[in-house]
Amino acid sequence: MKNEPRTIHPRKEMAAMRTGRCMALIDSNYMAWLLRQSTDAAAEPESYNRLALIPTLIQALKSAGLALDVQRVYWYTDNPDTQFPQDQIVRQLDSAAGEPGDVVFQAMSADIARLAEHHACEHLLIASDDDRLTPVIDEAQLRGLNVYLLADESARHMDQLVNEDPAWCRLLGQADRRVLLLPHAARELTAVPRAPAAPAAPQDPEVVRVKLQEVVSLWWDDEPEDLREDLRDELRGSHGIPQEVDRHMLLRVRRALDRPLSFPEKKILREMVRAKVLGITEESLPV
Repeated sequence: MKNEPRTIHPRKEMAAMRTGRCMALIDSNYMAWLLRQSTDAAAEPESYNRLALIPTLIQALKSAGLALDVQRVYWYTDNPDTQFPQDQIVRQLDSAAGEPGDVVFQAMSADIARLAEHHACEHLLIASDDDRLTPVIDEAQLRGLNVYLLADESARHMDQLVNEDPAWCRLLGQADRRVLLLPHAARELTAVPRAPAAPAAPQDPEVVRVKLQEVVSLWWDDEPEDLREDLRDELRGSHGIPQEVDRHMLLRVRRALDRPLSFPEKKILREMVRAKVLGITEESLPV
């Protein structure tokens, strides 16, 4: 029995092989089109809630078996930008310099080449449908980068897409993996960001604690079993929680409470997440 080969869950093996630093390059107009495929949103791309962008991308990557740390987003737009989320760099493009599609292509191509040349990350997530990027992506892959493309549900049916839109199919086929933006994730991005509210009166700590527990329970109920098991394995060997989980939970709680958490509340939230993942009873948590 001792010499029998160990059985490895294919999803877990895949996730274990794909970790590291990821940069996301997002064409704002393509993202607007992508969101319209999954929701009834009709707003301009600059009105989308970019505070939710990185957590949403992390979840989409996770669904594709990629446990990556999205360190930065490059947001390509020819419209004035009025949002200033952290870890996002706006590439303000000059619409007078040529056709919008050409300007985005040139800027994105240059950034892909520089990221690959300087080995700035191990992974790239690209949101674009410009098939002129195919050789640019190929060159980045030859330099060692893993490149993924953000797509809608049509990417599940490449056999149909090759006839309906061969150029788009060719670009998707160049990607190491196709990452799908599903409807529930799209809804997070189309929720209009709220303006900062006036300071609220202090809330009852017990009420806050109950709300935190509700948010944690709803999150855990939504997690697929294979990702639950991956997270259990990761937390057994550490004292904290993964950065992408921490960001996602802080965003969820901020929406639930309509305010950011204090430092002690963040600590309680993280303890609750660990307890839920590892099956520790609530009575064991610190007050």
